[in-house]
Amino acid sequence: MGAGKGQAGWRSAIWRRGRRRRTYEVLERDSPQDKLAEKVNYGLIALILVNVLTAVLETVPSMMLREAVLYRAFELFSLTIFAIEYLLRVWVAPENPRYRGLSDARARAIYVRTPAAIIDLIAWLPFVLTMFFGIDLRTLAILRLLRFVKLARYSPGMQSLLEVLHSERQSLIACFWLLAAAVLISASAMYVVEGNVQPEQFGSIPAAMWWAMATVTTVGYGDTYPVTLAGRVVAALTMITGIIMIALPVGIIATAFVDVIKRRDFIITWGMVARVPLFADLDARGIGEIHKALSAHTAQPGELIVRRGDEATSMYFIASGEVALEFADETVVLSDGQFFGEMALMQHARRAATARARTRAMLLMLNARDLADVISRHPEIGERIRAMINDDEGLRAVRHRVDIAVPELPGKGDAADG
Repeated sequence: MGAGKGQAGWRSAIWRRGRRRRTYEVLERDSPQDKLAEKVNYGLIALILVNVLTAVLETVPSMMLREAVLYRAFELFSLTIFAIEYLLRVWVAPENPRYRGLSDARARAIYVRTPAAIIDLIAWLPFVLTMFFGIDLRTLAILRLLRFVKLARYSPGMQSLLEVLHSERQSLIACFWLLAAAVLISASAMYVVEGNVQPEQFGSIPAAMWWAMATVTTVGYGDTYPVTLAGRVVAALTMITGIIMIALPVGIIATAFVDVIKRRDFIITWGMVARVPLFADLDARGIGEIHKALSAHTAQPGELIVRRGDEATSMYFIASGEVALEFADETVVLSDGQFFGEMALMQHARRAATARARTRAMLLMLNARDLADVISRHPEIGERIRAMINDDEGLRAVRHRVDIAVPELPGKGDAADG
């Protein structure tokens, strides 16, 4: 009896862990092919955008949104969804790879202190207090606009920008201090040369700092300006300094942003190459050499990539978009992270299917000749690939991959390309 209860409890724990893992995958969109995760993420994005729009429009007195029943119902619905989202994210925090090895309680305690979790909490908690406890937080209504910040969670570009700001924070802080020094020096110089001439505008260093800030940042409102020759010389030097000061952080952010994008694309591409069974036994150095041989191609919707019956000389990785493999009796659709045509690298054959872009697709192509060049420079890579080709089990592993079009592999079509 006790053993039966213990086994039932074990199954229940496994089931709960599976539900938690699945919830994490949906909320974090762990797989680009997960349709449910895509729908949930787009739904949350739409809800956030509508909330921001209503937060802006409710400040228009003539619309009287705060008195509308529909508005109150929508606000209650939004608060409920955001609260459920927050609680679910706290619940699934132990599934995050960053917290691997920690207890569930410890992982959740760390997560709730992250900036993303704090923003999620602020997005709904103050308004729940207002609604249910009668606390007057109307002056905090601007907090609704913080929901717009939640969009950074769903935007890879925003995440990359935040990563850049964090990684370059020391350089940006140094730029800020240089800017502050330029403002202080310019304001002091203008106080000396213009203080007696325009005491209302430049009668003190703090008063002159308004002009210095507007000039250094190249805004130049024109409400305050020098009238003496010495003052104009100081103003000219301040303008030149301002151009340099503004360009410096822009250059730092732009360069770091490009590096982050390249690094992220490299990691994604590396993962796609490593997933190909033909290269499964290669070490990091070997995969890196294959990665260097890839060439990029952007296919427009409807564009013919390869034609059935043509000689096969290359394989393709799908970085983004969808590609349809059209066989004689069926059509198979591949999407982000999948690949096709790898058998062309193993044996000379004819294409078994026509590949056509369904949407705008970013493709990475590996030509058989490029692979041969890699092998000529690094014979050990060729030895590993040949060993897999000669290994029946290794070849069978290629043929039984489920993330490529099985009919295109040898034995399923009238050619052996893939």
